Amino acid sequence: MTGHPTRSSALLTDKYELTMLQAALAAGTAHRRCVFEVFTRRLPAGRRYGVVAGTGRFLEALADFRFGEQEVDWLLADGVVDEATAQYLADFRFSGTIRGYAEGEIYFPGSPLMVVDATFAEGVVLETLALSILNHDSAVAAAASRMTAAAGDRPCLEMGARRTHEEAAVGAARAAVVAGFVGTSHLEAARRYGLTAIGTAAHAFTLLHDDEEQAFAAQVASLGAGTTLLVDTYDVTQGVERAIKVAGTGLGAVRLDSGDLGVQAVEVRQQLDALGATGTRITVTSDLDEHAIAALASAPVDSYGVGTQLVTGSGHPTCSMVYKVVARENAAGELERVAKASASKASVGGAKNAARALDARGRATGEIVAVGSPEAVAAWEAPGRARPLHVDLVVDGEIDTAYTGAEGVRRAAEHHARVRAELPLNALRLSVGDPALSTKVVDLG
Repeated sequence: MTGHPTRSSALLTDKYELTMLQAALAAGTAHRRCVFEVFTRRLPAGRRYGVVAGTGRFLEALADFRFGEQEVDWLLADGVVDEATAQYLADFRFSGTIRGYAEGEIYFPGSPLMVVDATFAEGVVLETLALSILNHDSAVAAAASRMTAAAGDRPCLEMGARRTHEEAAVGAARAAVVAGFVGTSHLEAARRYGLTAIGTAAHAFTLLHDDEEQAFAAQVASLGAGTTLLVDTYDVTQGVERAIKVAGTGLGAVRLDSGDLGVQAVEVRQQLDALGATGTRITVTSDLDEHAIAALASAPVDSYGVGTQLVTGSGHPTCSMVYKVVARENAAGELERVAKASASKASVGGAKNAARALDARGRATGEIVAVGSPEAVAAWEAPGRARPLHVDLVVDGEIDTAYTGAEGVRRAAEHHARVRAELPLNALRLSVGDPALSTKVVDLG
């Protein structure tokens, strides 16, 4: 499993989680069994589906969720917790069970994306850790999925590290690959998760040299004729001519990073073909989003490099996921439903399970959410043609490492490709619309 064995993730949290823990320990309620749920009340405006991403990163962080001596000493010195709470945290090990949608899965409003069954003490301290990872990564994956759907068979490449926080860049690159991107420019993301690293040169490399031809010659000498040459530092037409002069007709690709990309791609394709470089590909960059990619569908473009719009969720940098307790053990030792009832933020009490209804052709027709006791929803069987959505992520504290590291990313990407193909065709439209599937709630009593 890929984690950070020398770094604790326990303080990647909010203070109120530990103050609640302290008060619950003092009140004698901290060890009551509770069920927490991650869900979102609505999709971002105009989106027809969401994509679950970050599950593997959350599990990696959970493996490192330990309050070591340094963390405990700081909490005491800063007055965050008292001695009794510090002692509890020093011995903390998550021993509960977590189920949820497999990474890469499609979700809709009210979908029970992750269900944490543990004591209040063990579950409450995971709220910020889960939400910070899932909200960010799922926002990027949702944008990436729209982009790869718009791109069709043409590959999309992630190159947004310079437009976001240095650690967010790792999560963004990973989430993009989950949703169909084929490579990343970010080396740490590639190293950590076994992703394909991509990249050749920026305009600075061309400007370093006395002229464009010298820059191209230096790059080809170092990386070979299969490299990608950036041809728009000066004049594109001259750039293409010089690129083929230096690399020959076997040049791998040229990159366009400015101007009217659709018009330029047509002109460059014609020029390359006339020069005999019929196999030289064209890749385009420059603030692309899903709409720009869709607009280039008829242009002779071979691949897309996407940065800013991808890592910022293409206008929706969060999914507004929340983490709420939906069941708790009462003073009599019985598990009962609980729910927030405030206006506009109401939740549905009770543990949940879910399935995706499918027609005879395997096309998704709706979401089914079963509500009841943890035992009832665990025993619930999806009716008819319906695909169960929950998988075991952690059982009695044991993390399923198949969802982490490079293997986890590979599985998530394959899963997303399968489940996106189930969606009705209107789900892939980029125009504003309602969620592609409606949700039916089944109350198990």
